Amino acid sequence: MVIKISYGFKVDISVSTAVPLRCAAEYLEMTEEYSPENLISKTEKFLSEFVFTNVQESIKALKACESVSSLAESLCITEQCIDSIVFQASSTDPSSFYGWPINNGGIFTVDRKKQSKDSKTELWFEDLTELSFPIFRRVILSMKSSVLSPEIVERSLLTYAKKHIPGISRSSSASSSSSSSSTTIASENQQRELLETITSDLPLTATTTRSLFGLLRAAIILNASENCRKFLEKKIGSNLEKATLDDLLIPSYSYLNETLYDIDLVERLLRRFLENVAVSSSSLTVVGRLIDGVLGEIASDANLKPEQFYNLAVLLPVQARVYDDGLYRAVDIYFKTHSWILEEEKEKICSVMDCRKLTVEGCTHAAQNERLPLRAVVQVLFLEQLQLRQVITGTLLTEEDGDKTVVDLGRWKEAVKENQVLRLDMDTMRTRVNQLEKECLYLKKVIAKIDKESLLKAKHGAGKWSIGKKFGCKFSAQVCDSQEATMVDRRSRRFLS
Repeated sequence: MVIKISYGFKVDISVSTAVPLRCAAEYLEMTEEYSPENLISKTEKFLSEFVFTNVQESIKALKACESVSSLAESLCITEQCIDSIVFQASSTDPSSFYGWPINNGGIFTVDRKKQSKDSKTELWFEDLTELSFPIFRRVILSMKSSVLSPEIVERSLLTYAKKHIPGISRSSSASSSSSSSSTTIASENQQRELLETITSDLPLTATTTRSLFGLLRAAIILNASENCRKFLEKKIGSNLEKATLDDLLIPSYSYLNETLYDIDLVERLLRRFLENVAVSSSSLTVVGRLIDGVLGEIASDANLKPEQFYNLAVLLPVQARVYDDGLYRAVDIYFKTHSWILEEEKEKICSVMDCRKLTVEGCTHAAQNERLPLRAVVQVLFLEQLQLRQVITGTLLTEEDGDKTVVDLGRWKEAVKENQVLRLDMDTMRTRVNQLEKECLYLKKVIAKIDKESLLKAKHGAGKWSIGKKFGCKFSAQVCDSQEATMVDRRSRRFLS
């Protein structure tokens, strides 16, 4: 190209050739002293008019500086490209930051209509990922030292990390696109160093929680430094209400964890969130639903110990749950999967639930749930009866100035309906008790018949024999007799105490 220009041929300068041509012209001293409109003046004019006025073209020119880094540095082209990127980014509102024109391959053409706003948004950040990491970090440090929005800095860092560190994005397209780039870092040590550097450059304010979860997963897999992981956990925990259920279900990558998901990590993130004194009630409620969702997902894990389930469930403050139906669902799934746990452990887990916060559907299901400990079922039935009495007392009649007026007919109908459901539950329980009594009486008759036959055999010299002595147990008719008031009263007093 230099030879063509020297012999008067017309040459089209593009963004990819402007920087090396400027360096070549400087080396060959192609100044105005030897020829008017010489190569130095032509390339300087192109850079000032078409490159330094556009953020995307400035990024491409900065990429071209890498092949002639020493000359580009001495001519301050690299610094000018970086300043151009930062200046135009800082002078633009973040919401409309990404609508820059693009180069379609000629000298310089612009076509704004062919791209949607979303594609322009992604394209600007994708251009930054083509830079080598040392140059890219210079751009980031310059952004942070200016008045540039932290959202733009963070988005630039996260897009670069997704391109060069596999596993940050759960989509396969990100990994496939990164494999085609010549700047992809293959070494695990290089990936770890890149991740730790990017994390240290992140602004303190958090904006994209989902991408931060990707960084945290990569930090765990690459065994990044403890400071790196703690920083990400603190950054995510401070905005935990922006997370989703899928974000929190991070697999256990350590062989020390027997559970499918990393429960300890979820607990640490929740503690980070609760450490924030400025937590609003709405954010607390959102996180409460999120944690109950996590409990529902991990409850079916056979390796999840009762204390792990309890510790995560009890960590939420009382005001985080408006209703306890989500927690009850998780508890029911856990009891169904872990049917072998002790009754004391079941009662401890159920103590996290507040039966007063269960909806009508939740109470109805809990009252008939055979997996719940008996104490929890009795509490549900007692609270249902108590609420029913309060509703009836408060809504039947209101006496004002000596006149009785019927009020709140709708609530009365609802109370009647709940009473019918409660009565049905009591009838079901009574039927089950009667069936057990019949079976017990039948067994008592069979045992008596066997003992009678054994006595007859004993008369013929076989000795006294009974099924009770054979098995070392003693049967009492009082156990099966529901009509004996003394035994029933004694049992009821023992249970209530």
